[in-house]
Amino acid sequence: MATPDPLDLRILVLLQEDGRRTVADIAGRVALSPTAVKRRIERLEAAGVITGYSARVDYTKLGWGIAAFTELRFTGTTSPGDMDRVAAGIPEVCAVYTTAGNHDVTALIRARSVEHLRDVIHRLRVSGSIVGTRTHVILDAHVKDDWHPELDG
Repeated sequence: MATPDPLDLRILVLLQEDGRRTVADIAGRVALSPTAVKRRIERLEAAGVITGYSARVDYTKLGWGIAAFTELRFTGTTSPGDMDRVAAGIPEVCAVYTTAGNHDVTALIRARSVEHLRDVIHRLRVSGSIVGTRTHVILDAHVKDDWHPELDG
């Protein structure tokens, strides 16, 4: 796909703000016909720029009030695929990020309590290939779910 033009970027911003926004609403905001907007959205989807649509969930309201980043250091012979599988094999691990630096992987973990978090970390530690962990409990999150590059830059 060619680089998205300013209209594509504006459509992306509108969808990030509200993924349930109608094509007609977007068309009115970007001064295009609904058909043209629909074609642009389909092109962005086909190119993998838009990877899906989802709901933002407040997990604390579902009883999962503890969130933490746990850095995992693996043995030197562990493949990147095995690193991902170890962390992803724990249901409480929400996301796995391969990183550069002192640790190999950072995992986002959600737990119901501090005791539950301790249990999750223990399960990671005894997986056999992890040689060190460091956990950072998240006190408050200021997530920019709708981050986007400057439209004019």
